[in-house]
Amino acid sequence: MVQVRVHRISSVTEPLTGLPAKQIELVEVKQRGSQAYGMGDEGRMVQSMVNQLQSMGLVPQVREMVFPKVTMVLTESEYDMFGLRLDVNDVYELEIKNGSLTLKKSTEGT
Repeated sequence: MVQVRVHRISSVTEPLTGLPAKQIELVEVKQRGSQAYGMGDEGRMVQSMVNQLQSMGLVPQVREMVFPKVTMVLTESEYDMFGLRLDVNDVYELEIKNGSLTLKKSTEGT
């Protein structure tokens, strides 16, 4: 099981039928650690310089890393049958098991 966040919902046209559809992008979000795993001396030096620039406000801080997980294109009727009203930044638990995908509203991260 992995936690995913609704990253983007776009209105699109379904290419085969020409019907209006929604493209829903789910991403896995992992918090960035402050530790530099597997970095050599050069990597730590660069990380230190970036941290210093971030503290001065010259480089934006990135607190989370986003990994694309699932992109769905659903027609309006398929979206209605889906049974969930997804909003950007909603967090869900994604379970992949025995050939099926299950989304459940997460109680964490909201």
